[in-house]
Amino acid sequence: MLRTAAEGLPEIVESTSYGTPSLQVRKKFLCRVKDADTVVVMCALEEKEMLVAADPRLYFETAHYKGWPAMLVRVHEIPLDQLRTRLERAWMMQAPKSLLKTRQYKA
Repeated sequence: MLRTAAEGLPEIVESTSYGTPSLQVRKKFLCRVKDADTVVVMCALEEKEMLVAADPRLYFETAHYKGWPAMLVRVHEIPLDQLRTRLERAWMMQAPKSLLKTRQYKA
């Protein structure tokens, strides 16, 4: 599901993080599989707080992620289009400025 949601994002590379599958853009972390039901996705702190408050069924955090720009997502609950949006936002947050400038991508 992560691969499908990330289709079309430039320079996405499959890798591993903490021994689980992950996606990166130019060696910068976008997301990783935490467990069979959860993915960790990079997310601006302000946006994370808003999403967790708005839909705790999909988005949450544990004490480990408090204060970090990453949130937990229930991967089997989130619609594909919402996961795609989360990955697009993570890509824009993590992609180097040189890559952002050279592409036609619009989120």
